[in-house]
Amino acid sequence: MAQLTKKAENLLMLLWAQAFVALSGSLFYSEIMGYIPCELCWIQRVLMYPLVVIYGLAAIKKEISIALPGLVLSGIGILVSTYHYLVQKLPALQEAGGACGLVPCNVTYVNYFGFITIPFLAGTAFIIIFVLHLILLKQQRGTKQ
Repeated sequence: MAQLTKKAENLLMLLWAQAFVALSGSLFYSEIMGYIPCELCWIQRVLMYPLVVIYGLAAIKKEISIALPGLVLSGIGILVSTYHYLVQKLPALQEAGGACGLVPCNVTYVNYFGFITIPFLAGTAFIIIFVLHLILLKQQRGTKQ
C-alpha cells in the first residue's frame, strides 16, 4: 500500500463530494420536485449512487485501489448520460425516447439556459469524476517513480 499524498487525499474527497452532490441532486428532483425518473435516469442512478460509497471508503481508508470501480462506473455513466441527452435534444432520437417506458426518456423536466437538462447535469458529474480519477491515477503514478 503506497502512502497517499495530501493532493491525492484531497482528490479522493473531491471525487466523493462530486458523487454526493450528484446523488443529492437526483434525490432533490425526484423526492422534492416530484419528477418521476425514466428508465435511463434509473440506469444513471445505478451508476452514480455506488460512487458515493466507493470514493467515501477510498478516502477513509486512504487506498486508491478501492476506488478503481469508480472509474469504470463513471465511464459507463458518461455514455448513458450522453445518449439520454441526445434522446432529449435530437429530433431524430426523440421518437425512440418516447417508447422508453412508463415515463418517456425524451421528457425534459428542466431546461436551464436552453441546454442544461437532468441528463446533462448527470453527464457533467460523470465527466468530472472520470477526469478527476484519471488525474488521481496520474498523480499517484508520478509519486511512485
